[in-house]
Amino acid sequence: MELNASLPTAANTGVPHSNESPFETALPSRPVRDPDEVLFEMGLWLSGLEGFLCNWDRISKDSQRSGDPEASWVKEFRLTYAALILCSSLNYELRKGLASGAASTHPDGFTVEDCDGFVLELRELIVLNRNLIDSASLKFEAWRTWNQILVDKLRRLPLAVKFSGHWGQDGLNHLPNDLKHLLSNKSLSFSDRADLTDVLARFAIIIRSLSVVGQMLKNDEPLKPTVLVFSKVHERSQDLINFINSRLTRFQDESAELFASLDGASYTASLELKKVYQQELTGLVGIRPAPSIHAKVESAYASLNDSFEQILAGFAMLVDPDVVVTDLFPGIQLKLDRSIELRRHLWKTLKAVQAAETDPQKELVAAVRKELTAFMNEPAGYLFFKDRETLERFTEEVFATTENKDLIPILHRFGAYLETLFGLVNMRTVLASHPFEGK
Repeated sequence: MELNASLPTAANTGVPHSNESPFETALPSRPVRDPDEVLFEMGLWLSGLEGFLCNWDRISKDSQRSGDPEASWVKEFRLTYAALILCSSLNYELRKGLASGAASTHPDGFTVEDCDGFVLELRELIVLNRNLIDSASLKFEAWRTWNQILVDKLRRLPLAVKFSGHWGQDGLNHLPNDLKHLLSNKSLSFSDRADLTDVLARFAIIIRSLSVVGQMLKNDEPLKPTVLVFSKVHERSQDLINFINSRLTRFQDESAELFASLDGASYTASLELKKVYQQELTGLVGIRPAPSIHAKVESAYASLNDSFEQILAGFAMLVDPDVVVTDLFPGIQLKLDRSIELRRHLWKTLKAVQAAETDPQKELVAAVRKELTAFMNEPAGYLFFKDRETLERFTEEVFATTENKDLIPILHRFGAYLETLFGLVNMRTVLASHPFEGK
């Protein structure tokens, strides 16, 4: 299928062609956010879209269908369409914020006119993408051609380049204030301070980008577009690992604490990237059921965000051993408290299940159901979505089964599952320095 990048003249983009404002549309109203925040997100989605188009197949080790000439690539077309619509919505929000003049800060170099011009750049791409989705056949050749067209446009359209280029700058602005103050510590040499500042700024941009995914999870928004954010996070994380490794090769004193911290950060980040992108996120684009998408995105987000925050906390303690990590990242304390409570309840439930399996007398079975009732009321909510679903199914079976001969096999499987789940929870990053003492 041959694609033509020109805009069909009969297409209705929803954007007026007259001199009226191109943003007088029926988009839903929302509170005006700081333009810097909106700019960051728009640059993230634009650069993430390019990263997805260029690198996702390689990053996620996804088994694509290029070898099947009859396979449909409509999911990829819909994903790029969703990304373009998202950028258009953010552009509208940015224009609204710039025009209101109510923002606390005004980003340098960006004007209302930029937003008006960018919507015209987006309009051509959105209409062409929509028309392609509506066409009868979307095979691999069509996707490859559209991929090339879109990448070329994102790299050549002046305002698309301007907005995407703004993302990733001034990483130190995304660091917690207490951590920024630590960088002025006089105990660090000039070269160590420069290296640490660069590393922390890069990590801060990655964590700030992941926070967009976290907010989408919290708001229960459609999650498949997060593959674009994960594409950019992988690219930046790999660049950061390469930067650290390059710095390590030039390190004069390999016994220094900073050398050990940088080496550990590089190793940990590499392991997390491999686990998340070659396991959790593989096949995400092709998945249809929303619960399956939610489970993958939630797990990937938690793994990356928690690990990178812990790495930053490690650097902070290197500079100041007395620093309180939860002051830097308040969310860590909440995750720690919930993980400890979850682990404790899992252990109690596991022991109750094992006791009832060994001797399924009425009192012990009742104890299992009592533990499950308490567990499902709150601590179960601290599990990942994919684990909650399995736990709920086992709980329903335990409550619905009355005959011991039927209940014992269920308790046996349930006990094995709880033992595995307990081990996984115990491996959470926030519990690394909190060994379990309940045995």
